Amino acid sequence: MSGSKLDDRARHLLGVLVRQYIDAGRPVGSKLLAGHAGLELSSATVRNVMAELERRGFIHSPHTSAGRIPTPRGYRFFVETMLTAESAEAHLAEHIHSRLNEHSSVPEVIGEVSSMLSSLTNFVGVVTVPRRDLFSFQKIEFVPIDSQQVLAVVVLTGGEVQNRVLALDRGFDQAELERAANALNREYAGLPLAEIKRRLMDDLVLARREMDRVMEQAIELAGSALGSRPAKDVVVSGQNNLIGYDDLSDLEKLKSLFEAFQEKREMLDLLDRCAEADGVQLFIGSESESDAFESCSLVGAPYRVDGQVVGVLGVIGPTRMAYQKVISVVDSTAKILGTVLNQAT
Repeated sequence: MSGSKLDDRARHLLGVLVRQYIDAGRPVGSKLLAGHAGLELSSATVRNVMAELERRGFIHSPHTSAGRIPTPRGYRFFVETMLTAESAEAHLAEHIHSRLNEHSSVPEVIGEVSSMLSSLTNFVGVVTVPRRDLFSFQKIEFVPIDSQQVLAVVVLTGGEVQNRVLALDRGFDQAELERAANALNREYAGLPLAEIKRRLMDDLVLARREMDRVMEQAIELAGSALGSRPAKDVVVSGQNNLIGYDDLSDLEKLKSLFEAFQEKREMLDLLDRCAEADGVQLFIGSESESDAFESCSLVGAPYRVDGQVVGVLGVIGPTRMAYQKVISVVDSTAKILGTVLNQAT
Protein backbone atom coordinates (compact mmCIF):
# COMPACT_ATOMS: atom_id res chain seq x y z
CA MET A 1 0.00 0.00 0.00
CA SER A 2 1.16 3.53 -0.68
CA GLY A 3 1.91 6.01 2.05
CA SER A 4 -1.17 8.01 1.06
CA LYS A 5 -3.30 5.19 2.51
CA LEU A 6 -1.91 5.65 6.01
CA ASP A 7 -4.52 6.89 8.45
CA ASP A 8 -3.94 10.03 10.50
CA ARG A 9 -2.78 8.12 13.57
CA ALA A 10 -0.20 6.09 11.65
CA ARG A 11 1.05 9.20 9.84
CA HIS A 12 1.41 11.06 13.13
CA LEU A 13 3.27 8.22 14.84
CA LEU A 14 5.59 7.80 11.85
CA GLY A 15 6.40 11.51 11.95
CA VAL A 16 7.14 11.39 15.68
CA LEU A 17 9.29 8.29 15.25
CA VAL A 18 11.34 9.85 12.44
CA ARG A 19 11.91 13.05 14.41
CA GLN A 20 12.88 11.14 17.55
CA TYR A 21 15.36 9.02 15.63
CA ILE A 22 16.88 12.02 13.86
CA ASP A 23 17.30 13.84 17.19
CA ALA A 24 18.60 10.98 19.31
CA GLY A 25 20.06 8.47 16.86
CA ARG A 26 18.62 5.53 18.78
CA PRO A 27 15.89 3.06 17.74
CA VAL A 28 12.49 4.16 19.05
CA GLY A 29 10.46 1.74 21.13
CA SER A 30 6.69 1.71 21.50
CA LYS A 31 6.77 3.06 25.08
CA LEU A 32 8.98 6.02 24.12
CA LEU A 33 6.88 6.68 21.04
CA ALA A 34 3.65 6.61 23.05
CA GLY A 35 5.15 9.08 25.51
CA HIS A 36 6.11 11.58 22.81
CA ALA A 37 3.11 11.18 20.52
CA GLY A 38 0.78 13.43 22.51
CA LEU A 39 -2.07 10.97 22.01
CA GLU A 40 -4.04 8.89 24.51
CA LEU A 41 -2.72 5.58 23.22
CA SER A 42 -1.55 2.48 25.02
CA SER A 43 1.82 0.94 24.27
CA ALA A 44 -0.03 -2.08 22.84
CA THR A 45 -1.88 0.13 20.36
CA VAL A 46 1.35 1.86 19.39
CA ARG A 47 3.02 -1.54 18.90
CA ASN A 48 0.23 -2.58 16.54
CA VAL A 49 0.62 0.61 14.49
CA MET A 50 4.40 0.16 14.39
CA ALA A 51 3.95 -3.43 13.20
CA GLU A 52 1.75 -2.16 10.37
CA LEU A 53 4.27 0.56 9.45
CA GLU A 54 7.00 -2.07 9.40
CA ARG A 55 4.89 -4.38 7.22
CA ARG A 56 4.47 -1.55 4.71
CA GLY A 57 8.20 -0.81 4.65
CA PHE A 58 8.28 2.57 6.45
CA ILE A 59 10.29 1.39 9.47
CA HIS A 60 12.35 -1.63 10.45
CA SER A 61 13.95 -3.15 13.53
CA PRO A 62 17.74 -3.39 13.77
CA HIS A 63 18.76 -6.83 14.98
CA THR A 64 20.34 -5.31 18.11
CA SER A 65 17.20 -3.59 19.37
CA ALA A 66 13.48 -4.00 19.83
CA GLY A 67 12.99 -0.39 18.75
CA ARG A 68 12.37 0.79 15.19
CA ILE A 69 14.18 3.14 12.83
CA PRO A 70 12.99 4.69 9.57
CA THR A 71 13.70 3.08 6.20
CA PRO A 72 14.48 5.17 3.10
CA ARG A 73 10.79 4.86 2.24
CA GLY A 74 9.88 6.18 5.70
CA TYR A 75 12.24 9.13 5.34
CA ARG A 76 10.86 9.84 1.86
CA PHE A 77 7.27 9.87 3.13
CA PHE A 78 8.31 12.10 6.04
CA VAL A 79 10.10 14.59 3.78
CA GLU A 80 7.32 14.78 1.18
CA THR A 81 4.30 14.94 3.49
CA MET A 82 5.37 16.23 6.89
CA LEU A 83 7.94 18.94 6.27
CA THR A 84 6.85 22.48 5.56
CA ALA A 85 8.72 24.69 3.12
CA GLU A 86 11.20 26.79 5.03
CA SER A 87 13.60 29.45 3.84
CA ALA A 88 16.85 30.12 5.59
CA GLU A 89 16.52 32.67 8.34
CA ALA A 90 17.44 36.18 7.26
CA HIS A 91 20.66 36.23 9.28
CA LEU A 92 21.78 32.92 7.74
CA ALA A 93 21.08 34.11 4.18
CA GLU A 94 23.00 37.31 4.95
CA HIS A 95 25.87 35.24 6.36
CA ILE A 96 26.04 33.10 3.20
CA HIS A 97 25.97 36.14 0.92
CA SER A 98 28.62 37.93 2.97
CA ARG A 99 31.02 34.97 2.90
CA LEU A 100 30.71 34.53 -0.83
CA ASN A 101 31.26 38.22 -1.49
CA GLU A 102 34.60 38.04 0.33
CA HIS A 103 36.04 36.24 -2.72
CA SER A 104 36.84 37.89 -6.03
CA SER A 105 37.30 34.87 -8.32
CA VAL A 106 34.82 32.18 -9.31
CA PRO A 107 37.11 29.28 -8.25
CA GLU A 108 37.43 30.84 -4.78
CA VAL A 109 33.65 31.28 -4.55
CA ILE A 110 33.04 27.63 -5.49
CA GLY A 111 35.57 26.46 -2.89
CA GLU A 112 33.94 28.66 -0.25
CA VAL A 113 30.47 27.29 -1.08
CA SER A 114 31.65 23.70 -0.63
CA SER A 115 33.34 24.54 2.68
CA MET A 116 30.36 26.54 3.90
CA LEU A 117 27.80 23.82 3.10
CA SER A 118 29.94 21.43 5.13
CA SER A 119 30.34 23.76 8.11
CA LEU A 120 26.65 24.75 8.21
CA THR A 121 25.41 21.14 8.22
CA ASN A 122 28.37 19.19 9.68
CA PHE A 123 28.17 16.87 6.67
CA VAL A 124 29.89 16.86 3.25
CA GLY A 125 29.54 19.88 0.98
CA VAL A 126 29.77 19.31 -2.79
CA VAL A 127 29.69 21.79 -5.68
CA THR A 128 30.19 21.12 -9.37
CA VAL A 129 32.45 23.62 -11.13
CA PRO A 130 30.32 25.88 -13.36
CA ARG A 131 30.35 25.26 -17.09
CA ARG A 132 33.22 27.01 -18.84
CA ASP A 133 31.01 28.48 -21.55
CA LEU A 134 29.34 30.58 -18.85
CA PHE A 135 32.36 32.88 -18.84
CA SER A 136 33.57 35.51 -21.27
CA PHE A 137 37.03 35.52 -22.76
CA GLN A 138 39.46 38.17 -21.51
CA LYS A 139 42.82 37.22 -22.96
CA ILE A 140 45.08 34.37 -24.02
CA GLU A 141 48.81 33.84 -23.82
CA PHE A 142 50.94 31.15 -25.48
CA VAL A 143 54.12 29.87 -23.84
CA PRO A 144 56.40 27.53 -25.83
CA ILE A 145 57.30 24.28 -24.05
CA ASP A 146 59.27 22.52 -26.78
CA SER A 147 59.29 22.28 -30.57
CA GLN A 148 55.88 20.56 -30.70
CA GLN A 149 54.08 21.74 -27.55
CA VAL A 150 52.69 25.08 -26.38
CA LEU A 151 51.05 26.03 -23.09
CA ALA A 152 47.89 28.10 -23.66
CA VAL A 153 46.89 30.26 -20.68
CA VAL A 154 43.27 31.43 -21.05
CA VAL A 155 41.98 34.13 -18.68
CA LEU A 156 38.20 34.38 -18.32
CA THR A 157 35.86 36.69 -16.46
CA GLY A 158 35.38 35.99 -12.79
CA GLY A 159 39.08 35.27 -12.29
CA GLU A 160 38.86 31.90 -14.01
CA VAL A 161 42.18 30.76 -15.52
CA GLN A 162 42.48 27.68 -17.73
CA ASN A 163 45.80 26.11 -18.73
CA ARG A 164 45.98 23.76 -21.69
CA VAL A 165 49.03 22.03 -23.21
CA LEU A 166 48.61 21.97 -26.99
CA ALA A 167 50.28 19.31 -29.14
CA LEU A 168 51.02 20.97 -32.49
CA ASP A 169 51.83 19.69 -35.96
CA ARG A 170 54.72 22.13 -36.24
CA GLY A 171 56.78 24.40 -34.05
CA PHE A 172 56.05 28.09 -33.39
CA ASP A 173 58.67 30.57 -32.29
CA GLN A 174 58.05 33.13 -29.53
CA ALA A 175 57.36 35.97 -31.97
CA GLU A 176 54.72 33.95 -33.82
CA LEU A 177 53.01 33.02 -30.57
CA GLU A 178 52.93 36.63 -29.37
CA ARG A 179 51.46 37.83 -32.68
CA ALA A 180 48.82 35.08 -32.55
CA ALA A 181 47.87 35.95 -28.95
CA ASN A 182 47.63 39.66 -29.77
CA ALA A 183 45.40 38.93 -32.76
CA LEU A 184 43.06 36.76 -30.68
CA ASN A 185 42.87 39.23 -27.81
CA ARG A 186 42.06 42.03 -30.23
CA GLU A 187 39.41 40.01 -32.07
CA TYR A 188 37.61 38.11 -29.30
CA ALA A 189 38.11 39.91 -25.95
CA GLY A 190 34.82 40.28 -24.08
CA LEU A 191 32.91 37.63 -26.03
CA PRO A 192 31.30 34.59 -24.34
CA LEU A 193 33.17 31.35 -24.98
CA ALA A 194 30.15 29.80 -26.67
CA GLU A 195 30.07 32.71 -29.15
CA ILE A 196 33.83 32.42 -29.79
CA LYS A 197 33.51 28.70 -30.54
CA ARG A 198 30.76 29.43 -33.07
CA ARG A 199 32.83 32.15 -34.72
CA LEU A 200 36.06 30.16 -34.81
CA MET A 201 34.75 27.74 -37.41
CA ASP A 202 33.53 30.49 -39.71
CA ASP A 203 36.62 32.60 -39.15
CA LEU A 204 38.96 29.71 -39.90
CA VAL A 205 37.38 29.22 -43.32
CA LEU A 206 37.57 32.97 -43.95
CA ALA A 207 41.16 33.13 -42.72
CA ARG A 208 42.31 30.55 -45.20
CA ARG A 209 40.85 32.61 -48.03
CA GLU A 210 41.26 36.24 -47.08
CA MET A 211 43.09 36.84 -43.78
CA ASP A 212 46.81 37.01 -43.25
CA ARG A 213 48.91 34.13 -41.99
CA VAL A 214 49.07 35.51 -38.44
CA MET A 215 45.30 35.42 -38.00
CA GLU A 216 45.06 31.96 -39.53
CA GLN A 217 47.67 30.65 -37.09
CA ALA A 218 45.95 32.44 -34.20
CA ILE A 219 42.58 30.90 -35.00
CA GLU A 220 44.10 27.42 -35.31
CA LEU A 221 45.71 27.80 -31.90
CA ALA A 222 42.51 29.18 -30.37
CA GLY A 223 40.57 26.24 -31.76
CA SER A 224 42.92 23.87 -29.95
CA ALA A 225 42.82 25.86 -26.69
CA LEU A 226 39.09 26.58 -26.57
CA GLY A 227 37.46 24.06 -28.83
CA SER A 228 36.99 21.11 -26.47
CA ARG A 229 35.35 21.19 -23.10
CA PRO A 230 37.27 19.81 -20.11
CA ALA A 231 35.84 17.04 -17.97
CA LYS A 232 33.43 18.15 -15.28
CA ASP A 233 34.77 18.46 -11.77
CA VAL A 234 33.30 18.73 -8.31
CA VAL A 235 34.72 20.38 -5.20
CA VAL A 236 34.23 18.31 -2.02
CA SER A 237 34.63 19.45 1.61
CA GLY A 238 34.15 17.81 5.01
CA GLN A 239 34.41 14.09 4.22
CA ASN A 240 35.74 13.41 7.72
CA ASN A 241 32.49 14.73 9.19
CA LEU A 242 30.89 11.38 8.33
CA ILE A 243 33.20 9.37 10.57
CA GLY A 244 31.43 8.34 13.77
CA TYR A 245 27.81 8.12 12.58
CA ASP A 246 26.15 4.80 13.43
CA ASP A 247 24.60 4.68 9.95
CA LEU A 248 28.12 4.61 8.50
CA SER A 249 29.88 2.48 11.12
CA ASP A 250 30.58 -0.43 8.76
CA LEU A 251 34.26 0.00 7.81
CA GLU A 252 33.87 -1.54 4.37
CA LYS A 253 30.98 0.77 3.53
CA LEU A 254 32.89 3.76 4.86
CA LYS A 255 35.92 2.79 2.76
CA SER A 256 33.72 2.47 -0.34
CA LEU A 257 32.17 5.86 0.39
CA PHE A 258 35.53 7.61 0.71
CA GLU A 259 36.72 5.97 -2.51
CA ALA A 260 33.63 7.37 -4.23
CA PHE A 261 34.49 10.85 -2.93
CA GLN A 262 37.99 10.40 -4.34
CA GLU A 263 36.98 9.09 -7.75
CA LYS A 264 33.97 11.44 -8.04
CA ARG A 265 32.28 9.61 -10.94
CA GLU A 266 29.31 8.20 -8.98
CA MET A 267 28.92 11.51 -7.16
CA LEU A 268 28.85 13.42 -10.44
CA ASP A 269 26.21 11.01 -11.78
CA LEU A 270 24.02 11.81 -8.78
CA LEU A 271 24.58 15.55 -9.11
CA ASP A 272 23.75 15.37 -12.81
CA ARG A 273 20.37 13.94 -11.85
CA CYS A 274 19.85 16.91 -9.54
CA ALA A 275 20.56 19.26 -12.45
CA GLU A 276 17.42 17.99 -14.14
CA ALA A 277 15.22 18.96 -11.17
CA ASP A 278 13.40 22.21 -10.58
CA GLY A 279 14.59 23.13 -7.11
CA VAL A 280 15.85 20.84 -4.35
CA GLN A 281 16.19 17.13 -5.12
CA LEU A 282 16.71 14.32 -2.60
CA PHE A 283 18.18 10.85 -2.96
CA ILE A 284 17.66 8.86 0.23
CA GLY A 285 19.60 5.67 0.80
CA SER A 286 19.09 3.14 -1.98
CA GLU A 287 17.35 5.76 -4.15
CA SER A 288 20.82 6.80 -5.28
CA GLU A 289 21.19 3.41 -7.05
CA SER A 290 24.80 3.46 -5.89
CA ASP A 291 26.35 0.91 -3.54
CA ALA A 292 28.74 3.54 -2.20
CA PHE A 293 25.96 5.95 -1.21
CA GLU A 294 23.30 3.43 -0.10
CA SER A 295 23.65 4.48 3.56
CA CYS A 296 23.64 8.20 2.75
CA SER A 297 21.29 10.90 1.60
CA LEU A 298 22.09 13.60 -0.95
CA VAL A 299 20.24 16.90 -0.85
CA GLY A 300 21.09 18.81 -4.02
CA ALA A 301 19.93 21.78 -6.06
CA PRO A 302 21.00 23.34 -9.37
CA TYR A 303 22.34 26.89 -9.46
CA ARG A 304 21.65 29.20 -12.35
CA VAL A 305 23.19 32.13 -14.19
CA ASP A 306 20.94 34.16 -16.49
CA GLY A 307 18.24 31.56 -15.96
CA GLN A 308 20.37 28.65 -17.19
CA VAL A 309 21.59 25.78 -15.02
CA VAL A 310 25.39 25.96 -14.89
CA GLY A 311 26.12 23.62 -11.97
CA VAL A 312 24.80 21.77 -8.94
CA LEU A 313 25.56 21.99 -5.23
CA GLY A 314 24.52 19.79 -2.36
CA VAL A 315 25.09 18.09 0.96
CA ILE A 316 25.83 14.40 1.50
CA GLY A 317 25.27 12.91 4.93
CA PRO A 318 23.80 9.90 6.71
CA THR A 319 20.13 9.13 6.11
CA ARG A 320 19.60 10.27 9.70
CA MET A 321 19.87 13.98 9.03
CA ALA A 322 17.80 17.03 9.94
CA TYR A 323 16.22 17.24 6.49
CA GLN A 324 14.37 20.50 7.00
CA LYS A 325 17.53 22.37 7.96
CA VAL A 326 19.66 20.82 5.23
CA ILE A 327 17.04 21.45 2.53
CA SER A 328 16.79 25.08 3.63
CA VAL A 329 20.58 25.57 3.58
CA VAL A 330 20.98 23.93 0.15
CA ASP A 331 18.07 25.82 -1.42
CA SER A 332 19.18 29.22 -0.11
CA THR A 333 22.84 28.66 -1.01
CA ALA A 334 21.97 27.67 -4.58
CA LYS A 335 19.94 30.85 -5.06
CA ILE A 336 22.60 33.09 -3.50
CA LEU A 337 25.41 31.45 -5.49
CA GLY A 338 23.50 32.14 -8.70
CA THR A 339 23.13 35.80 -7.72
CA VAL A 340 26.86 36.12 -6.93
CA LEU A 341 27.90 34.47 -10.21
CA ASN A 342 25.54 36.68 -12.19
CA GLN A 343 27.45 39.66 -10.79
CA ALA A 344 30.87 38.08 -11.41
CA THR A 345 30.31 37.09 -15.03
